[in-house]
Formats: sequence, C-alpha cells, structure tokens
Amino acid sequence: MSELDVPESHPRYQSLLTRHRIAEGVDRGITSRQGLIAEGRGEAFDYLLGERTIPSADDAARAAAALLRLADRPVISVNGNVAALVPGETVDLAAAVDADVEVNLFDRTDERMRAIVAHFRDHGADEAGVAVRGVDADARIPGLDHERAKVDADGIGSADVVVVPLEDGDRAAALAAMGTSEVVIDLNPLSRSAQVATVPIVDNVIRAVPTVADHARDLSGASRAELKRLVREFDAEAALAAAEDAIRSGRLE
Repeated sequence: MSELDVPESHPRYQSLLTRHRIAEGVDRGITSRQGLIAEGRGEAFDYLLGERTIPSADDAARAAAALLRLADRPVISVNGNVAALVPGETVDLAAAVDADVEVNLFDRTDERMRAIVAHFRDHGADEAGVAVRGVDADARIPGLDHERAKVDADGIGSADVVVVPLEDGDRAAALAAMGTSEVVIDLNPLSRSAQVATVPIVDNVIRAVPTVADHARDLSGASRAELKRLVREFDAEAALAAAEDAIRSGRLE
C-alpha cells in the first residue's frame, strides 16, 4: 500500500496513514519493531481524545513555541517513530525556531543512526540549514544506564530547551533533573514524560509538530516580554487535567 492508496475521504484516513508510515519505517530500518507497539498504544489514546487537537493542547503548543523562541540552544530530539511520521514537519519546526535535530535511540545501532540522519537530510534538513546530530554521542545524560543516555555534547548535552516527542519517561525525568526545560508531546497525560515537562502537549505528534511550527511563525514578531508572559501564564497541571478529563469523559466530537 502507498499513501496514495488511502483516499482522504476515508473516515480513518489519518490513522491508516500513520500505521502505513510506521510499518514503512520498519521496512526501511528507521523504526524499530517495538515502535509498532508504541504507535498502537498512542493510537488508543488518540481515539479517546477524538483524534483532534483539544483547546488545552493548542494552548500548550503556543506556549511551547514561545519557550522555543526564547531558547538559546533549542534541540528537537527524534527517534525512529518521529522520523517515520513527521520528518519534513520536524525539519520545518527546527527551521522556524532555529533548533538542531538530534537522533536519540533506545535500540541504537550505527546503521539505524545513519539511516535516520540520512532520512532527515532527504526531507530537507540541509536545505533548511538544520543540523542533524546524534552520531557523535560524545556526552551522556547523568542517571541513565542505557543507550538513550548517549547524546552530542553540542546538542542535547548543552541544550537549554529540548523537544521530546513521544513517550520517553526516564530520559525526560533525567533531563528535567539536569535543569533542562522540556516540551513533551505525549498522548498519555499520566505518563512520566508529560508529568515532568515544562510544557506538555497532549496531542498526536502528526498534529502537534506542525501546530507548534505555525505558532512559532505567528510569534516571530513578538517581544521577549510577550514570549515570557505566554510561558509564565501556561499552567501545565491544568493542561494535563483538561486532557485527562477529555479522555475519561468520552465526549468525542
């Protein structure tokens, strides 16, 4: 099946398209087989959210854009699922906020690392002036004993704001312990990732990444005082509570 084989009029178009991209990512050596399980878990939460961006998630995306615009060294951390689902959109966001992209994998191999880096370059990273990091891995995140501890010293290792798409609880907690501000995109409002985030966005990554990019462009002329106000007034606990209520209530639109 190619993406063209799924008509956009199909009521499950986005879900089918997402499944196809993840499966294709596995075939290409970009996504791990475990990524299929993670995608299925996320799809269940998205279904309960009504497969839409709820108002609190849009507010979070705007706060995230403001935080990224304030950052001195922003980095977007990506794994195989993100590479399969939103490669071009991630490059677009990185270009909008002058961020680097860094590949960070739990199931890390040199082959997968090179494949994912090449994938982002194929989706316009070089043309957009976006650096794709992760191969050097010359630093470590303290407190982690697995492959996700490996980071670039000039990337996540020295970032002041890191975007963490998709659930990644222990690393998100370790980054928070380092004093790094985090934008977390996670469909589960009860996950450790979302709970420790400076700005948790409870939304599907295929909607959240372009939404943050749109807000970043909209805020391109905002003063630092205005950007700081948006970050300061964002209530992470309230955003998570609103998402949990949307999931538990079952009020689908």
